[in-house]
Amino acid sequence: MRRKALKKASVLVTTVAMTLAGMPLTSVNAKTDADVTNTAGCSTDVIYQIVTDRFVDGNSANNPSGAIFDRSNPKKYHGGDWAGITQKINDGYFSEMGVTALWISSPVENIMTIDPSNQCASYHGYWGKDFFRTNSAFGTMNEFQTLLDTAHDNDIKIIIDFAPNHTSTAEYAGIYFPEDGALYRDGSLVGQFTNDYAGLFNHESWTDFSSLENGIYHSMYGLADLNQMNSTVDGYLKDSIDMWLDMGVDGIRVDAVKHMPQGWQKNWLSSIYEEHDVFVFGEWFNGGTGNDPEMTDFANNSGMSLLDFRYANAVRSAIGDETSSMKDLYQVMVDTASDYDEVNDQVTFIDNHDMSRFMTLSTNNAAAVNEAYVMLLTSRGVPTIYYGSEQYLTGSTDPYNRGDMTSFNRNSTAYRIISKLAPLRKTNAALAYGQTKERWMNDDVLIYERTCGNDVVVTAINRNENASYRINGLYTGLPAGSYGDKLDGIMGGETIQVSGSGAVSSFTLGGGECAVWTYTANSHAATIGNVDPGMGAPGNTIAISGRGFGNTAGTVTFGRTQAQVIDWSDSEIDVQIPSVAGGEYTITVNTAGGDSDSYGGFTVLTASQVATRFFVNNAYTNYGQSLYIVGNIAELGNWNPDKAVGCFFNNTASIANYPTWFYDISLPAGTRIEYKYIKKDAAGNVVWESGSNHVYTTVTNGTGTVVDTW
Repeated sequence: MRRKALKKASVLVTTVAMTLAGMPLTSVNAKTDADVTNTAGCSTDVIYQIVTDRFVDGNSANNPSGAIFDRSNPKKYHGGDWAGITQKINDGYFSEMGVTALWISSPVENIMTIDPSNQCASYHGYWGKDFFRTNSAFGTMNEFQTLLDTAHDNDIKIIIDFAPNHTSTAEYAGIYFPEDGALYRDGSLVGQFTNDYAGLFNHESWTDFSSLENGIYHSMYGLADLNQMNSTVDGYLKDSIDMWLDMGVDGIRVDAVKHMPQGWQKNWLSSIYEEHDVFVFGEWFNGGTGNDPEMTDFANNSGMSLLDFRYANAVRSAIGDETSSMKDLYQVMVDTASDYDEVNDQVTFIDNHDMSRFMTLSTNNAAAVNEAYVMLLTSRGVPTIYYGSEQYLTGSTDPYNRGDMTSFNRNSTAYRIISKLAPLRKTNAALAYGQTKERWMNDDVLIYERTCGNDVVVTAINRNENASYRINGLYTGLPAGSYGDKLDGIMGGETIQVSGSGAVSSFTLGGGECAVWTYTANSHAATIGNVDPGMGAPGNTIAISGRGFGNTAGTVTFGRTQAQVIDWSDSEIDVQIPSVAGGEYTITVNTAGGDSDSYGGFTVLTASQVATRFFVNNAYTNYGQSLYIVGNIAELGNWNPDKAVGCFFNNTASIANYPTWFYDISLPAGTRIEYKYIKKDAAGNVVWESGSNHVYTTVTNGTGTVVDTW
């Protein structure tokens, strides 16, 4: 679980921690900022999302033939490929925009037939067939490697979409599916949905989304739902993602995380983090702006970040269709900062492939798109641009929101806005890591400030193109002086004057005007911004990013234990997690210059993880009670009922029904554990299971199963 960076640790505490650690510092490579390549997707980055098939056709020779290819049909393949993306990297389209990471469609081989239930082809990449081979319509392995190498040569990272939840459609009443959800491994058949004797798939009906349990173990719209708790499937998904990461992929966007067991996903992530220091974020679709406790728990405890639908929906309703106010938008920013342990690592956006284009939402109001991009690029989180929206592409629902890229105009206002603001995330720590504070606000105007150390960014947005507002009584953290608009007046912003007290001289914010004013300090105190990945086992490598670490290596401690530093620069430190017991730790950076900063709540796993399914028979409960498990390791709460794992499920016909309960949990491999089951109600009352502790030694690889009786 990740926490916000703590206040400065006292010198006394830091010194004691270093002394007690008593470990030599070895294998350190000091490096300058110019050498730093942060983890893909950290909050200094700007991501550009591409539906590969709809971007650029760089190699027409790989275009599919037959019924699945038709550029006039938005449900068919159109020819976009990796060669086309490579061309646009080489011609500078992304770099000049300030984009530092590309999120592309899933690269794996998909079915190449029309889905008879919806007459759609797999152009989107979400109907995987062989996760060890490429989608031939996108290119060959060599072309994918060329894309990676070209991107890296241009300081651009590659994030792949990945869908471990399912294969292709296999169940729809009265329809025959020739592919039958088949799963292949490098050309060899692993299994199919029908006659699934190996248990590779879950065989429940379509989910009705009525509960988390129903959504996990039932299929989405008839897609063959992979049973990740099957050892063959578990190994397949670990091996396949490892293959792509070994090629040089920098990050993963995980599809449909709401619809897979969190316990399995945590074990899968742990296997990734053992070998690869990459940024991983998931899709948990949410149609509103309020707190979904299950989604928030996933964001805080799964080991990956999430696409921030709450933020997106707030921007879309305040600036897009104006069904809410700027005050409402700011309140969502306040709420999410409180709900998410690491709000700066959530991936923000204003539109994507599953919702209407912002231009369409705003009834073709380009000014609203521009305002939304100013908001996106100066807010907390990892901002993501959906391909073509910087060119004001339109489109309502799927597939019309996935149209062909028709323009690469580098003079569009939106493109220019992005190119002005995106680079600031690398140079001003407030944009990457800062906290947010409202400075002036009404229903139409939001002026907010972000600060990190002495760096300050102030953003002003007036969404109302028909009304000007006189801004009086504005105070900021900007030092005394004159500040020009970082947008260079593209959105009508003007220079402001700030007094020694932080007071800003009165000015008029015209209709639809936006401005950004910044102060970047010449030096920084040590400040930890992010730690990625957000969890790991001893021996794993993690990246600590921030400012003010200096270019001479200092020390890093987990609690009182010193970690081995691998690389050190002023803005990033790579360290190896030391051999400590599983649990939550405060990470402290001690610079060579005597400065320090701490980051609390980093989760150290006990060891490499395996997924285990627990069954409990005859667990009868009273109304309002649910079943949990608690045990002698960190992954089971260390006997603390407040940290017990659950609540267990009991309503999936093919797995278990009440009074039998089940739950999938990530546990340390090859480890003897002791545990009990407990019943808890909403008031926190606990009923412990009687008798001796249960004892189980987890499997060393694959997945495990435990059957107990209450």
